[in-house]
Amino acid sequence: MTRSPSTDTTLPDDLGPAFVTALQGALEDAAPALGDLDRRAGDGDFGDNVRTAMKNLARELESAEPEDYRGWVTAMSRAWLGVGGTSGPLFGMFYRDLAKAAGDGEAPDLGALAEALEAGQAVIQKYGEAEVGDRTMVDALAPAVVALREAAQAGKAPAEALAAAEQAAIEAARGTAELTARRGRASYVGETAKGVMDPGACAMGLVVGALRVAVEADGGEVAADWIE
Repeated sequence: MTRSPSTDTTLPDDLGPAFVTALQGALEDAAPALGDLDRRAGDGDFGDNVRTAMKNLARELESAEPEDYRGWVTAMSRAWLGVGGTSGPLFGMFYRDLAKAAGDGEAPDLGALAEALEAGQAVIQKYGEAEVGDRTMVDALAPAVVALREAAQAGKAPAEALAAAEQAAIEAARGTAELTARRGRASYVGETAKGVMDPGACAMGLVVGALRVAVEADGGEVAADWIE
């Protein structure tokens, strides 16, 4: 698919497939590391949940390739909604709101994408009952939203703005290793989880990284070597 360059706050026409494809590869590659983190500080099923979601996604895409951004991100939402446990529904609802950044047949601009990410954060906090500092995916998403809004308001190009958001998400995900979990399975092990990054927060860092890759003119790969 031919990519149109980003100008001002305009995002590429192929943002949907570029984002979902980049994220699919990143999550598949990171599933072992994410599962190991969850075994050390949770119930150990997150890696399997990621693999299940990506298998669901592959089936979604094989049955009918989406036509636009909204369709591609909705496919990712359905893939996660088909996963059990807590993470499946929460990620599924997050992607459902992220898909609403654009109407049918459209691609979002940077402002609409930031608003959709913020809406996704709100739905996770509503149904997951998590706040910043609870050692969940919210800890990576919230600072990413702030960084994206600030960069956009400062007039930075989309790729630069999303790179700032990605860096904020990664730094915050790393910081979850020093937090005591108050939500999710990790809350059952208390101080035992100290020193281990939250896998949901790490996965959210990959989400923002995939968005950054999707708007870069030369593509690239999602950074994942920080997950350990």
